[in-house]
Amino acid sequence: MNPGRDKSLKIEVGDTNFESEVLKSQQAVLVVFWAPWSRPCHILEAALEEVASSCAGQVKVVKINADDNPDISLLYDIQSIPSLLYFVSGSVRARLIGTASKEAIIAKLQGILPSSDPNSNTSKPTV
Repeated sequence: MNPGRDKSLKIEVGDTNFESEVLKSQQAVLVVFWAPWSRPCHILEAALEEVASSCAGQVKVVKINADDNPDISLLYDIQSIPSLLYFVSGSVRARLIGTASKEAIIAKLQGILPSSDPNSNTSKPTV
């Protein structure tokens, strides 16, 4: 395992920092509800690493252990893991359930983020 690689991916979020890291974030946030015992969550990890790397500076990727944070899981009706929720300006804009490819995750992001504006410094993530 490469310890430097794990740093690049995600912020671990829970009850204490969910509001500041997700709801009040200036960036779009991809929230991954996961559990350490879930094989599909481990399979999804590689795609999430690639998404976080490809979208660095445009989208923040955070992880929430669904078992350790049942209140947040209930609030967002998490019934299956992994579940990916896409937040923009503190609101859920889209949801993916189960494992997904990097391309599928980014395609969903492109559908919810504002269009690229030539006068703006922001742009949609690309594959």
